[in-house]
Amino acid sequence: MQLTFGTTPWTYLDSTAHIPRYPRLEERTDCDVLIIGGGISGALAAYMLTEQGAKTVLLEKSRVCSQSTGANTGLLQFMNDDSLTQIIQMFGDERGTRIYELCTDAIVQLGRIAQGLSVDAQFIPRSSLYYSSTPEEAGSLRQEYDLLKRKGFPVSYWDRQQIKSAFPFSKSAAIYSHGDAEINPFRLGLGLLEKAASQGLRVYERSGVNRVAYTDTEVTVYTETGAVLARNVIWAAGYALQDWKPDAIAERVFTYALLTEPVQDLSWWHERALIWESHRPYLYFRTTPDNRIIAGGLDEPIRELHRPAKLLQERSERLLQDLARLFPELSSIRPACSWGGVFANTVDGLPLIGPHPEYPHSYFIEAYGGNGMVYSYIAARLLADTLAGHRREELAWFDLWRSFSHPSAPHSN
Repeated sequence: MQLTFGTTPWTYLDSTAHIPRYPRLEERTDCDVLIIGGGISGALAAYMLTEQGAKTVLLEKSRVCSQSTGANTGLLQFMNDDSLTQIIQMFGDERGTRIYELCTDAIVQLGRIAQGLSVDAQFIPRSSLYYSSTPEEAGSLRQEYDLLKRKGFPVSYWDRQQIKSAFPFSKSAAIYSHGDAEINPFRLGLGLLEKAASQGLRVYERSGVNRVAYTDTEVTVYTETGAVLARNVIWAAGYALQDWKPDAIAERVFTYALLTEPVQDLSWWHERALIWESHRPYLYFRTTPDNRIIAGGLDEPIRELHRPAKLLQERSERLLQDLARLFPELSSIRPACSWGGVFANTVDGLPLIGPHPEYPHSYFIEAYGGNGMVYSYIAARLLADTLAGHRREELAWFDLWRSFSHPSAPHSN
């Protein structure tokens, strides 16, 4: 399945930048850990394992960071697609709170990692405005704020007047959170691989997997022109994993986004905060360092794409209308590029991380949901610790075989 279509933002903005090329695998080799997938999930895992001294190989079927990572809009937030209220209803108070804490720490650590790279990954701390899409949802949003505040998360509650005083629009209520960030995921992924490669990681592009053979102690992965013998394999192939290993609690959809032409003055955009809403599926907005705006959303069921260019044009026009409704100043702005792609969610809003009984010596990173990069960091950290012999109890929380039941009192977040 084609994962993206249209022109993605970071390749558009970095079209003249030098992008490293890695060789094709044309030999038989061995390693401690083989990572399959050269997007942000695989890059983070490779970076952490290489730091720990593990002999690591990464295979990518096309070009690294060229698929879903290049289409990622780069929002880093500790609040999930599912509210803390929902997470606690599903998993209990202690675990639910800890999951939000893991997300909070992941943003801090991603910022630390980004600062240590030779490329500018454009990590910029931001606050987030999470607004009530309808007046009826304001009460639930207030309850969510009370819970977040009680648990110690850095949030403020804004009423209609406070929103109106900070932005050119008015909403019934909002949670204004701190500790979030924006980033260029394309540069981050390339920088992670470059740093890891300088420390011993071996990266091979144009090296898709043809066949896998398992024994009691190891795995051999065959490509068209080579093979890798590994003690353990991490599958970090993103949404494509659902083509051959469908997960009962995962669902793929199409999502859309656009990047605008530069805006001369953004002083009316309070603190350049990340913006999203309580409606599901939600719209979201962010700015870029060169004064552009990214708008995204409009998730819908996957369909057969007969005329993707026409579909993308229609969705881009809707996103522009939604942007202009919030910001009348942008009523005449035009997109510089637009794109769509496959996106995945899980029924309980959490990623799928860990081993699978049908695939020996194998671990999976499926960082599905709006917090994809945050989940990718959590997954890479948990698996790096596990493979170093320090199994984390949190790994079981994201089990690929976990059962799911809806919370008894769904929250409108």
